[in-house]
Amino acid sequence: MISIPTPNPRDVMPADKDALDVRPVDDDARLKDFIHLPWSIYYNDPNWVPPLLIEQKQRYSRKNPFLEHARWQGWVAYRAGKPVGRISAQIDPLYLERYTDRTGHFGSLEAENDPAIFTGLFQAAEAWLAREGMTHVTGPFTLSINEEAGLLIDGFDTPPRIMMGHNPPWYSAHIEACGFTPARDLLAYHQPPSYEFSPKVKRLLERLSGQIHIRQLNRKALDSELEILRHIFNDAWSENWGFVPFTKAEFQEVGKAMTLLLDDDFVQIAEVDGEPAAMIIGLPDINQAIQDLNGRLLPFGWLKLLWRIKVRYPTRARIPLMGVLKKYHQTRLGPALAFAVTEALREPFVRRGIEDVEMSWILDNNQAMRNIIEQLGGVEYKRYRLYEKQLGSGTD
Repeated sequence: MISIPTPNPRDVMPADKDALDVRPVDDDARLKDFIHLPWSIYYNDPNWVPPLLIEQKQRYSRKNPFLEHARWQGWVAYRAGKPVGRISAQIDPLYLERYTDRTGHFGSLEAENDPAIFTGLFQAAEAWLAREGMTHVTGPFTLSINEEAGLLIDGFDTPPRIMMGHNPPWYSAHIEACGFTPARDLLAYHQPPSYEFSPKVKRLLERLSGQIHIRQLNRKALDSELEILRHIFNDAWSENWGFVPFTKAEFQEVGKAMTLLLDDDFVQIAEVDGEPAAMIIGLPDINQAIQDLNGRLLPFGWLKLLWRIKVRYPTRARIPLMGVLKKYHQTRLGPALAFAVTEALREPFVRRGIEDVEMSWILDNNQAMRNIIEQLGGVEYKRYRLYEKQLGSGTD
């Protein structure tokens, strides 16, 4: 007797080999397809930086502190058994507590240049969000607004900096064809360390220098220092679009990872009357060091990475976090604090051979911060877009 095994329904491919098959990420094999899919999208893009696979596995596992309070679901689109697209949907109770607008989020979007793939992926993500009670969706966030945010819409000709995204130019048209509209733009500024303060800024700093004390990170008290930085960031950014505060676990995770990569003076804290009032963090651009590792640290990738960080050192850097306590925003001390911490970071950058600095991301409507950066010679060179959509308002 010949026994014919009954096929698992989740492994049955459509009869039409060209049909699109969108499957949920519900086991390790599907998660592997999800994580590895970008390699097939960017194989001929010289500006794509393959992410470290160990970091990607961490991001989508329960070890990610974001997933201590949020939940996500991923999908992979297949055609003839080959992965051709992916998407995630996320729901964050901390966001819902703050805004009470029943908004979910999408992210992790990667797909071949085919409108049917984008349509199928968004239909799956939107249906899940609707079943979970959401009526509105924004994104992309991978996975949180405090991780990678926004879709690149301008500035495709240079590699992304650490913790910033990159995507093909065709994504925006496909997203908008699925019924999404622009919600907010995020800006990245290019700034050489060789800027000069204007006479007006110099006079401001001289006049207020006696009130401002600048110090670098105290690594011996790292946990308490990270709490100071988290407090300043959460307060300074609290009125920005879509803001969700860093939890202690999230900031400790990000902070301890960052401090492995940087010198103590790449973190500068400004104090007023002994109280921490502003901060800035500069990161060497690790993307410059990992671009040719193809996502792998084994067997010898970790040696290359260690040598490039400790010996050769990146020539590019990014300033991902800068903030001034809200109570100083409408005072003369506000811009003075921002200028002071920025100036304090200049010497460490020059000492380490940093030639090129990105300040990102900045909300397009944050005119006060844009004015400060532009007074320092910053020039917008990349633009990322966040989209939104009312669920049930898209195309079929």
